[in-house]
Formats: sequence, C-alpha cells, structure tokens
Amino acid sequence: MTMPPAPPAAASVEPEGAGARDAPELRPLRFRRDFLRAARARRHGTPGFLLQARPRGPEEAGGGAVRLGFTCSRKIGNAVTRNRAKRRLRALARAEMVQHARPGWDYVLVARPGATVTRDFDAMRADLRAALRRVHAQRADTDRGTRS
Repeated sequence: MTMPPAPPAAASVEPEGAGARDAPELRPLRFRRDFLRAARARRHGTPGFLLQARPRGPEEAGGGAVRLGFTCSRKIGNAVTRNRAKRRLRALARAEMVQHARPGWDYVLVARPGATVTRDFDAMRADLRAALRRVHAQRADTDRGTRS
C-alpha cells in the first residue's frame, strides 16, 4: 500500500512554479446545505470513494474558488479509521484538485468502507482524475433540474 505524500511544511495548497497564480483557490465546504446540494447534483463512484460535484450559481457565495468537503460516516469504522480516511481524502484533494478542479464548483469526497483506507494512493489519484473528467463531461441540462 502506497501512503499519501507528506504535506508540505507550509500551509499553502497552491502548487509551486509559474502556474501557481492560475490555480484556483481551495476553500472548505462548511454548511450542511452545501453538502446536500452537492449530494443532489452530479456524482461518480470509484472503488476508493464517491465524488459529488456541482457548479455554483452566480448568486451563490464562494466566487471563483473551488470548495471542497469530505464525508466519512460510521460505516467506515471507528474514529481512528475515519480520521485516517479523511486524511487520505484531503491529501488526495491537495494532490489533484488544484490541477483538475474547476473554479466555481463544489466537490464532496465521500469515503467508502474499507476501500478508502486500504486502496493504493496512486490508484486513488487516477480514480479522482477520471471522476472529475466524468462529472465535468456530463451535459449541462442535468444541472437545470437541480434544486437549490
């Protein structure tokens, strides 16, 4: 099992280099209503997690930032296992969302029992890239039926 990369010493989520200015700002989802809106929108399941995603409307807060949320229910296991699953999902988001997420979108990563903690980290990275491509490729009229 490959462990996620160690977090950088600084608290920055921005990638280093010339393209760092173009990277979207990553913010946490904080309110239950935002998690529920993401749950009603687009989703794609992978072996290690479930990705829920939705574009925010122009009237909603958050601007062009990418907002992220993480969910680990008691089905995942005890507190130690749930915390490990959340740490892995956060590391996964830091590694991939800066390059592949779209500004103005909300994303929620939902842990899967057993798989989120045990799946190879490189495989989870590939799963996240594929899931992001899939939710972004869905037709725009699927968003029209979504309630806010």
